[in-house]
Amino acid sequence: MTSLFSKGSVLVILLLAICLVSAAQQCRPSGRIRGRKPPPGQCNQEDDSDCCKAGKMYPTYTCSPPMSGNTQAYLTLNSFEAGGDGGGPSECDSKYHNDNTPVVALSTGWYNGGSRCLNNISISGNGRSVVAMVVDECDSTEGCDADHDYQPPCPNNIVDASKAVWKALGVSKDNWGGLDITWSDA
Repeated sequence: MTSLFSKGSVLVILLLAICLVSAAQQCRPSGRIRGRKPPPGQCNQEDDSDCCKAGKMYPTYTCSPPMSGNTQAYLTLNSFEAGGDGGGPSECDSKYHNDNTPVVALSTGWYNGGSRCLNNISISGNGRSVVAMVVDECDSTEGCDADHDYQPPCPNNIVDASKAVWKALGVSKDNWGGLDITWSDA
């Protein structure tokens, strides 16, 4: 009986499979930070934001999952207004943005050093789509300090969106906060 594949072909197929598996697993935590208890009144919990817990270890990431035509992500709610739970002004333009404007922050890996700043992305979820502008980084490398409003580092798969994005996706207000979505560069 003859084999369909030569030994060399089998080796190439095996190496390809290993490369595919390793590509899917390429974004692992890059480190951890220990949470500190925020000073009284220093962690803004608007939009159900979490505050760091003293002693808890939080993973950090310098990467995000690989991009595809429709990258899977988790949509969270953020206020980009002055005094909102987003902390300081946006990284891309050093400005605050009205919550009625469709804007987002991306996890560190997708933010990619600001390469997507002020560019639009298309977000699909809840059976609808919306275009939003990238104005900020959802920092996956640091957190639990004043610069990050005493909130933990972002997970590596976050699209942190203004209220306008949630409204455009038709999500009822009582369900705002977390939604599985896909997104792509627009």
